Amino acid sequence: MSFKELTLFYIREWSKAPGKGLGNYRVAVDVDGAIGADLLRSFLVTLAVTVLAVGLSWLLGTTAAVLMQERFRGRGPLRAIFLVPYALPVYTAVMTWAFMFQRDNGMVNHVLADQLHVTGGDRPFWLIGNNSFWALVTVIVWRSWPFAFLVLMAGLQNISRDLYEASALDGAGVWRQIRHITLPALRPINQVLVLVLFLWTFNDFNTPFVLFGKAAPAGGDLISVHIYHASFVTWNFGTGSAMSVLLLLFLLLVTAAYLLVTSRRRPAHG
Repeated sequence: MSFKELTLFYIREWSKAPGKGLGNYRVAVDVDGAIGADLLRSFLVTLAVTVLAVGLSWLLGTTAAVLMQERFRGRGPLRAIFLVPYALPVYTAVMTWAFMFQRDNGMVNHVLADQLHVTGGDRPFWLIGNNSFWALVTVIVWRSWPFAFLVLMAGLQNISRDLYEASALDGAGVWRQIRHITLPALRPINQVLVLVLFLWTFNDFNTPFVLFGKAAPAGGDLISVHIYHASFVTWNFGTGSAMSVLLLLFLLLVTAAYLLVTSRRRPAHG
C-alpha cells in the first residue's frame, strides 16, 4: 500500500490504485514540506513523551518494589492497590483521567488551584495547548509504572537476603546496598523492562486517542495518532502506510541497537 497512490477514490479496489514508487516515502521524510514537517514534529513529541514516561515509570516502579520488600502490616493490600492502574481497562482509566483534567469541574484543577493554590488561582486547560504534553505523560506513567513495579518486585524475590545481611555487617547502608547489590542483580530484568516499556509507549494509540480524540493537540500528537489521522481522516492511505513502515523500521533499528549495546555490557561468566 505504501507504494501506491491509495486515496479515497481507490479504496474500494485498492489493488487497482496507481503505483507511486517511493513517492509516499519522499513526502513523509521531506521536512521542508508540510506533511514531513508535521511528521517530524510528531516524532519528536513522541520521543520526548516516551523517554520521560519510561524514565518516571521505571523510577517509581523500582522505588515501590524496593520498599515493598520489607515486611510490614498491610503490605499485601498495598501491593494490590499499586496494581490497580495496570488492571483497569484502558478506556475506562483514560476516560476517567479526561474528566479529571476538565478545566472547570475537574479534580486536577480542584486540587491544584483550589486546595494547594499552586497555579495562582488560575485553572489551566490540560487537554489543549502545551499542557496536553504533561497531561499525556501523567496518564501514561500512571498506567505504566505498576507493570514496572510488578516485574521488578518479582526480580527482587530472586536476590538472596544473605547478601544484604552480609553487607550490613560490613557497614553498608541502604543506598550502598541498592547501588552494589540490588541494581546489578536487576540489570538483566531492567534491560528487557526498559525495552518493552519503550516499545509500548512509542506505539501507544489508545491513551492519546481516548484522551484527546481524533484531533490531538500539538503537545499530545503521538506518532500513532498522527498516522491514524493521515490515513483515516485525510484518506491518504498510501502516505499513512509509508509512515507506518518508517515507524516499524525505526523501532527495529532502536531495538537492534539497544540489544547490541546491552549485550556488550553484560559481564562475562565462567
